[in-house]
Amino acid sequence: MTFSDSCSRPEGSSKGAAAADGARTYLIGGNWKANGSVASVEKLIAEFNAAGPIPVNAEVVIGAPFIHIPLCLMSLRKDVEIAAQNCNLTGTGAYTGEVCASQLKEMGVTWVILGHSERREGFGMAGEDSELVAKKTKMALAEGLKVMLCIGEKKEEREAGTTMNVCASQLKPAAAILSKEEWANVSIAYEPVWAIGTGLTATPEMAQETHANIRQWVSDNVGADVASAVRIQYGGSMKGANASGLMGQTDIDGGLIGGASLTKDFFNIINGVPSA
Repeated sequence: MTFSDSCSRPEGSSKGAAAADGARTYLIGGNWKANGSVASVEKLIAEFNAAGPIPVNAEVVIGAPFIHIPLCLMSLRKDVEIAAQNCNLTGTGAYTGEVCASQLKEMGVTWVILGHSERREGFGMAGEDSELVAKKTKMALAEGLKVMLCIGEKKEEREAGTTMNVCASQLKPAAAILSKEEWANVSIAYEPVWAIGTGLTATPEMAQETHANIRQWVSDNVGADVASAVRIQYGGSMKGANASGLMGQTDIDGGLIGGASLTKDFFNIINGVPSA
């Protein structure tokens, strides 16, 4: 029994039809980053709880700061899952300041975001390389969490035409240590770094081209069956105004949303999911 099992979260509501057999369900992830006071999170939860039905062919997840995870697990509607924004590599033990996957799982957290560009780059500390991200992904999966594995290129890399070289280098360590069975619990979140928090967004056609190339890489390096099933989220300043155009592309299976997930516009994005 998890902590969340003992909580009386409000019921959600749904609309539309489920994804067809063999079709990928959309994954809409919100990443609150290091934002929110208790008061602002309580207000946002109340807004989300009153925001109406979620499409049946969409899975919705909120990545809350560690400090706000219990509040979300106690009061956010049941049809929105909770993610952590990081977990450690080592498990429980003498690792001051760390939070491990097994602890998150026991709370009732179901997802974790790993390899986000902000953590790869570092913020006043050393960044995380792709080998470390892959090992943390392996640990999280072993403890029963699902993983949004973030990849993406910087502006100068896009301009140099090396987008797929960068994405492949970030995926390669994970491909080397994850089994096909483990990939069933991994989503790839493609986040062009130049579009995160800048207001810049790849056109739907630009995003589709990169998503298709990522799926082809997975097919070539992991397996065609995994490539067909894996969800690839877009994470570059998706908002209500552009969500339907982006998710209408063949290989874009949802989004990982930053700023807009802290507002009621998050549900405009959810409602932009194409009908099954």
